[in-house]
Amino acid sequence: MAVRRSQRKREHPDLGILSGRTLFGVQRELFGAVAGQGHAELRPRHGAVLAYLDEEGSRATDLAAQSGQHKQVIGTLVDELVALGYVERQPDPADRRAKLIVPTAKGLDEMAKSDAAMAAIEAELAATVGEEAYGEFKRVFKLVADGLSARRPE
Repeated sequence: MAVRRSQRKREHPDLGILSGRTLFGVQRELFGAVAGQGHAELRPRHGAVLAYLDEEGSRATDLAAQSGQHKQVIGTLVDELVALGYVERQPDPADRRAKLIVPTAKGLDEMAKSDAAMAAIEAELAATVGEEAYGEFKRVFKLVADGLSARRPE
């Protein structure tokens, strides 16, 4: 009798399954942590903006490129974050035609709390598997992610 696909995927997960489990697990822990610190209205989709946003502001095109999302998706997420009070659009002093997405005080608070929560998650994982193994995992995972990103048509 052949092994069922679901069993095979459970016993020998491929890169997509492992990446998905990693992403969803990190999102669950990260957004749970910041929700308990006053940011319960945020959802994982908002990470496409907040994870890459610079304190002094970022252009939407840069956020799209860094996150791998379409500019229209970033625009929708920015609209949501403006409505929630996390960011605002301001003229870009370097180019009057462009807008910067700039974090508000609430956005800066969330960014600091999410950075601290992410550092805690990573420290716990490193302690679980060992600092050296975790460092090597991140090094190789970055190589794989960079390699896949480079193959993506613009």
